[in-house]
Amino acid sequence: MISAPRLSLSDGSTIPQLGFGTYKVPAEVTAELVTGALAAGYRHVDTAALYGNETAVGAGLRASGLDRDEVFVTTKVWNDDQGFDETLRAFDASTGRLGLDRVDLYLIHWPIPSADRYVDTWRALVRLQDEGRATSIGVSNFSVPHLRRLRDETGVLPAVNQVELHPRFPQRDLVAWHDAHGIVTESWAPLARGGLLDDPSLARIAARYGKTPAQVVIRWHLDRGLVVFPKSVSLGRLRENADVFDFALDADDHATISRLETGERTGRDPDLD
Repeated sequence: MISAPRLSLSDGSTIPQLGFGTYKVPAEVTAELVTGALAAGYRHVDTAALYGNETAVGAGLRASGLDRDEVFVTTKVWNDDQGFDETLRAFDASTGRLGLDRVDLYLIHWPIPSADRYVDTWRALVRLQDEGRATSIGVSNFSVPHLRRLRDETGVLPAVNQVELHPRFPQRDLVAWHDAHGIVTESWAPLARGGLLDDPSLARIAARYGKTPAQVVIRWHLDRGLVVFPKSVSLGRLRENADVFDFALDADDHATISRLETGERTGRDPDLD
């Protein structure tokens, strides 16, 4: 069974560095996969209102037999529910579907600057944290100008920013800003949605360690101090993705992987919304 390291958050909480991401995991298999992931040692489950599987995530948590405090649960407010009162209602709906009275981390899913509601949404998250209903609060897909605005208008910076991040799009400047301001970076699409896995340089590194290219890329995220969510609908692949704590990449490996950077995203640019 795996035992992932935990990273410290700016609010005094800690977060498991490896998580099970449930984006595009069909609701009908989510509960089984959550239970299986937790049995394999995962202790961090990431969902969102958008994903349509919060109810199944909650069922998987209950079926696992683990105590509530043993599992770190994240969910997110969707774009249509932004605004102060709307976010509070959306939070109640999410916790109702999850069957929980609190979450460990609540995120704003996208900034949507054209709607100009993310600051009021953030104030709602601050309220939820003050009330103890969200232990930690953060954002997803925010760039530095969005983060600065939250700080300047509310005095509170997110504990976490979950963004697209992988060797082709390592977001070095954003991660440096996070590091300078006590924000933990979480990586979604950590394998570039599978687009990296046929790269010959990754295959060579993987062969040296007796690992797969996917395991090498996951290790790259961990070595850089990032929280990572490798997604799969296969329990065997979930276990394989977690078998990454018995090796570490060396400086030459990191130099090789850095040459894969192209600046290419697999998702949309949040500044254009």
